[in-house]
Amino acid sequence: MDAIVLLKADHKTVEQLFKDFEKASDGAVQTKKKIVDSVIEALTQHAYIEEEIFYPAARAAVPETEEHVLESVEEHHVVVWMMSELVGMDPSDERYNAKFTVLMENVRHHVGEEEQDWFPKVRKAMGRARLVELGEQMLAAKDDAPRDPLALQSARS
Repeated sequence: MDAIVLLKADHKTVEQLFKDFEKASDGAVQTKKKIVDSVIEALTQHAYIEEEIFYPAARAAVPETEEHVLESVEEHHVVVWMMSELVGMDPSDERYNAKFTVLMENVRHHVGEEEQDWFPKVRKAMGRARLVELGEQMLAAKDDAPRDPLALQSARS
């Protein structure tokens, strides 16, 4: 699987979890908590492989994506802090759903920019063989990803 295909698959997984959250009734507090926990785990893994492997490779191969990469890291920073707040938050807190909704909005914006604006440029510049090599690296690195969003590189930037 090439790197961009892997990242898009992660995006689809998280989007499905977002839809599950949106469909859950207001009274389904524990169901929503399980969905949020799944999102945090998936996004933490995803951000890790992007920040550690994909972004540096994309930036090196396609210098004109530098601003996109820097903006993406800042978007990760915002999402990471929101996730860290959700981890310790009581799901019955009146702000829980609102905080997660804002997180969803931020992630959806980020995904749209990546998939529409700069993944095509990276694909064109890197080519299939390099993307497959990166994808294999990224898949292997998922096991090493931290579970705590605050352990991500973007949490410190």
